[in-house]
Amino acid sequence: MMDHSGSGEVPDDLQEAQNPTYEVGGQAIIETDHMSGMQGAEATIAGAYDTTVYAVSYTPEGGGDPVEDHKWVIHEELEDAPEEPYAAGDEVVLDADHMEGMDGASATIDSAEQTTVYMIDFTTTDTEEEVTNHKWVTEDELAPVE
Repeated sequence: MMDHSGSGEVPDDLQEAQNPTYEVGGQAIIETDHMSGMQGAEATIAGAYDTTVYAVSYTPEGGGDPVEDHKWVIHEELEDAPEEPYAAGDEVVLDADHMEGMDGASATIDSAEQTTVYMIDFTTTDTEEEVTNHKWVTEDELAPVE
């Protein structure tokens, strides 16, 4: 299960974006579907950070079906991450709890991209669930509000 809402806590070494496309407190339209009811929802930007984001594949700690191409985990959410970003194919250990069984799981990096990531608040379009501090969406997964 995905924990749709988050605490809002971010790693101490995560750098706030200096000039994000979408300002904290501003609005954007979500153009991705990491979860049901996300695509097309209007989001409020709760945080904007410059980092490397990874899509990862892993088997949850404690068992469960393998998770393929999970988007997104940031560089600062990997155990003992070096300063240099990882590349596709690298093996890592996750230090994130976006989903049950994620924290401590061994994972393979599927892709890596240096970008601005956003933590967002939104209401799902299908069940009208209030989601706060959702981690993460990338800049290209958002669009300006018309």
